[in-house]
Amino acid sequence: MDISRQTVLVSGANRGLGRRLAQELLTRGAKVYAGARRPETVDLPGVTPLALDVTDADSVAAAAAAAGDVTVLINNAGSHTGVDVLTGDLADVRLELETHYLGSLAMIRALAPTIAANGGGAILNVLSVLAWVNYPPVGAYGAAKSAAWSMTNVVRQQLAPEGIRVSALHVGWMDTDMAAGVTGAKSDPGEVARLAVDGLRDGADEIVIDELSRRVRAALSGGVAALYPQLSH
Repeated sequence: MDISRQTVLVSGANRGLGRRLAQELLTRGAKVYAGARRPETVDLPGVTPLALDVTDADSVAAAAAAAGDVTVLINNAGSHTGVDVLTGDLADVRLELETHYLGSLAMIRALAPTIAANGGGAILNVLSVLAWVNYPPVGAYGAAKSAAWSMTNVVRQQLAPEGIRVSALHVGWMDTDMAAGVTGAKSDPGEVARLAVDGLRDGADEIVIDELSRRVRAALSGGVAALYPQLSH
């Protein structure tokens, strides 16, 4: 895929990885719609700010109507409530699902016909290593990412005949506001954006960014004992 010939809509593009993705795409010559719930917070010169709340059906429809020349969709919008799945407010659990799973799906349903009509293109779902392994402090977030991974595998089969390649990005913690309290190793979001756009260019089905994600993917065939050794008896 020639990135310089694409028109890309990036959700959650006002900060963090979304902003870096928009910046990387601009650098490579793409036209970029920068979706954000508050478009006035988009401060990246050269993009077209777009009001977008992926959890609101009317907002999704309006954004799709405004971006009729899109050939690439990047589902990056996210939330992280930190809710405990056993004791926390179920409304927060639902928000994670509404954002990462249902929100991404809503965007695909709204824009896939446009991408197909424009000659085909690509969709990138920004997932996480937590789609493959999960822990109590991030339980709702990980469950939503896992649901989004499963959805990704379905829609990539359905959209392939339309000339739309669907890719998934998997990465551990990044040095963004969402991971401000994380003390472990964190990836540079600018480098993640570069590798993500490389993956789009190359037509990769999965873009696995860091060593942690590669190790976890390799451990999937080992089952619970490989993923959660602390539970071994």
